[in-house]
Amino acid sequence: MRLCFASNNAHKLDEIRPLLPATVELVGLADIGCHQELPETQDTLAGNARQKAQYVWDHFGVACFADDTGLEVTALAGAPGVYSARYAGPQRRAEDNMAKLLHELQGHPDRSAHFRTVVALVLPGGVVHEFAGAVPGRITEQQRGQGGFGYDPVFQPTEGDGRTFAEMSLSEKNGLSHRSRAVAGLVAFLRSA
Repeated sequence: MRLCFASNNAHKLDEIRPLLPATVELVGLADIGCHQELPETQDTLAGNARQKAQYVWDHFGVACFADDTGLEVTALAGAPGVYSARYAGPQRRAEDNMAKLLHELQGHPDRSAHFRTVVALVLPGGVVHEFAGAVPGRITEQQRGQGGFGYDPVFQPTEGDGRTFAEMSLSEKNGLSHRSRAVAGLVAFLRSA
């Protein structure tokens, strides 16, 4: 089965590829000739994931799944949430986003947070399925680690050994991450279909 992941983020593709069944040929947006920015105008993670996957199906006719992920920080009433990628502005720079987050949490005693991912799958005929995953953790006082992407250097999962996602190998992160949990639901569905 040829399945498009609605992303040009090589890190996301590398994270997801080993999680999928061998019967799935995973392709990215560039592989199907989609070079435009996908719409993300919804106010929920699920809405954005559905919107992106539906756009690919409607314009390219390829079975597709898309994700949207948000970092939800307790002390910030769930922010940055659906605006995680553009928290510090439309330039979507991870360094800027982390700097803003660390500044806003400076001196705050409650650093609890969780990552949440929603994956929307659009199959031929326009049928949509959704899968979700979350991982609790905390925001560190400073960036740690060189791996991962996005907020990984400041997110320490509760279930881990005290390291941030950026201090883990890809396989270690995949064992815990919100995205891998959402993709596990997708994989289970694809295997049963």
